Amino acid sequence: MLNFVICDDNIHMLNRLSLLFEKVFMKNNFDAQIVFKTTDYNELISFVSNNQVAVVVLDIEFTGSNANGLDIANKIREFNKNCYLIFITSHFEYIMQAYKYKTFDYLIKNAITVETLTNTLKRLFDDISSPSNNFLRIDNKGTFVGLNDIQFIEKSGVRIIYHAFKKDLVTYNSFNKIVLPNNFVRCHRSFIANVNNISNISLSTNSILFKNGSVCYIGPKYKSSFMEAINYEAVSK
Repeated sequence: MLNFVICDDNIHMLNRLSLLFEKVFMKNNFDAQIVFKTTDYNELISFVSNNQVAVVVLDIEFTGSNANGLDIANKIREFNKNCYLIFITSHFEYIMQAYKYKTFDYLIKNAITVETLTNTLKRLFDDISSPSNNFLRIDNKGTFVGLNDIQFIEKSGVRIIYHAFKKDLVTYNSFNKIVLPNNFVRCHRSFIANVNNISNISLSTNSILFKNGSVCYIGPKYKSSFMEAINYEAVSK
């Protein structure tokens, strides 16, 4: 299920947007939910930095504030490179500036209807389902995880554990059925490492340290092929 958050400084607009999104989710059977909504951009930043969020819906103009939606998007991009951004605006002059933050779409505030929102969300779900997207669907319920957020993947019995930057996600699958990009390399019969998130490798303990402080191990059977598959000098210290 995709997690959406919405931020607009006008409580009436915030509630209207929430109802519209929920109506479109239900009408089109989109596996999505609004997990957080707020009129306070500081609350938004705090929530997105500490939770799994796939889509941020963000007003560009914040009345009585020195910050605007573009400033907030810039902060979000400091710790979440992959979430989808949808801007809400009534000023066309902001639109071109918004795309520098990898904006998926923008909606004109006074022209948002079920039809226009449906078109945007259909394109978004098509994009997420495409082979080149930055998200991995990990179960039949439509749970997605950002590929860049995954530190390593662990097989534990019949469970598959995705060790992401902030928290772990558990599902039931087989390593052989997971389709991953080349930066994911098997290092152990129980582990697949995301090479891009490796902080350090210790050959004395056959352990891999990741950027979020988590650790997995290199198995004897996979050690040679793993070290050949990665640029050891680039990730070791």
